[in-house]
Amino acid sequence: MRIKGFFAGIIIALPIYLIFSCSSTPPANDTKAITRSTASTDSVAIVQPLKVGAERLDQYLALLKNKKVGMVVNHTAMVGKTHLVDTLISLGINVHKIYAPEHGFRGTADAGEHVASYTDKKTGIAVVSLYGSNKKPSPEQLADVDIIIYDIQDVGARFFTYISTMYLVMESCAENNKPLLILDRPNPNGDYVDGPVLDMKLKSFIGMLPLPIVHGLTVGELAQMIQGEKWLKDSLKCNFTVIAVLNYTHNTEYILPIKPSPNMPNNQAIRLYPSLGIFEGTNVSVGRGTYFPFQVLGSPFTTDTTFSFTPVSIDGMSKDPMHMNKKCYGFDLRNVVYKKEVDLSYVIKMYELTSDKAGYFGKNNFFDKLAGTTTLKQQLIEKKSATEIKQTWQKDLVIYKAMRKKYLLYTDFE
Repeated sequence: MRIKGFFAGIIIALPIYLIFSCSSTPPANDTKAITRSTASTDSVAIVQPLKVGAERLDQYLALLKNKKVGMVVNHTAMVGKTHLVDTLISLGINVHKIYAPEHGFRGTADAGEHVASYTDKKTGIAVVSLYGSNKKPSPEQLADVDIIIYDIQDVGARFFTYISTMYLVMESCAENNKPLLILDRPNPNGDYVDGPVLDMKLKSFIGMLPLPIVHGLTVGELAQMIQGEKWLKDSLKCNFTVIAVLNYTHNTEYILPIKPSPNMPNNQAIRLYPSLGIFEGTNVSVGRGTYFPFQVLGSPFTTDTTFSFTPVSIDGMSKDPMHMNKKCYGFDLRNVVYKKEVDLSYVIKMYELTSDKAGYFGKNNFFDKLAGTTTLKQQLIEKKSATEIKQTWQKDLVIYKAMRKKYLLYTDFE
C-alpha cells in the first residue's frame, strides 16, 4: 500500500487597506485612522505599501532622545535593509544594552540551545541573554537603562517563544518601573484563529498565556490583551506604547522578508508551523536537519509511504536533529496548499502509520504542553476524527475570540 497526496487546502490572500494606531490601550474603530486611495477610472482601491512600526521613526524617536536605551531584538528587527540597532545609533540614540531571545541576537542558535551573554563585536554593545540562565530581565539587568524597546518578528503560534519573552519583559518592566516601546510587525498567521486554548496547568515557556495555538494577534495587540486581562503577575501594569504597522489589516497576506528563526526558511514553513509544531513532542521529524524544515514529515517507524528524507547535522540550522542520519519515511508538504486552520490530518495520519505507537508521544508531557491540553493525545489514541476533536475546542474558542476583539489595533479578517 502506498499513500500520497492526502493533504489539500485553500490559500486565501486578500491584501487590503490602511490603518494607523499608536496606543497602549485598545482603540475604538476610528474612521479617521483609515486611509483609502481610489483610482478614478475603475474605482479599484490602491493598496499603499506596508510600513512596520520600526520604520515609523517619526512616531517614536522623541521618546528615545537623551535616554539609555535597552533593546529586546534579534536579526528580524530591520528598518529596510539596516538593523534597528544600527539605525538608532546612526541617529544619535544611545543604545546601551541588547537583550537576546531564543536563537540569539543574530538568530543563529538552534531551537532550545543555550544562548550566552556576550559583547557584540560589530557595535561593542553588551548582549544579555534572555534564553540562558534567566528568561526574564532581572532588576540588575534593567537598572542602567531608561527605556526598553521590543522589536521581534513573531509568526503567530502560541508555542513560538518570542511572545513568551515579550510577556516576561513586560512583567519585568512593570516591576522595575521602566517604560516599554513595542514596535509592531504583521502576523503572517494573523488571518485566522484556531486550536485548543492553553490549559494553564500546562504553562511553560512554550505556552505562558491562555491562548489558542493560533492566536490571531500582532505582538502589539497581544501586549494590550496581556495588560487588559491582567495577566501580568499580581495584576501589574506595564507602561508601554505600541507603534502600529501602517497599511495593515488581518486580511493582509504578509511574506516575511527575513526568516524569523533558523528553521523557518520560507512562507510555506511559517504557514504550516501551527499544524506541524506539535510534532516536536512526538518521535516524528518535521525536517530539522534538512533544508526544508516544517515542510516535511517523517520517521524511521513509518515505512508505507513513497517519500523519505535523512536528517543530517547542518550548521546554522540544526546541529543535532532528531533521527540524525536515519532514513525517515513520510510526506513532502513543500507544495501542499495550506489551510487557515490547525490541520489535524497530519498528526492523525502519522499516528495511524507509525509502527511505534508506544513511543509516538515521547517520554514526557512535551506534546501536551505544545498542544496546550492533555486531551488531544488521548483523542488521537482513541482514533477520534478531526471534526470530533475540533468540536471540543469550540467553547473556549468562542470565549477567546470575543475577548480578542477588544484588543485589536487593525481591521479584522471577520
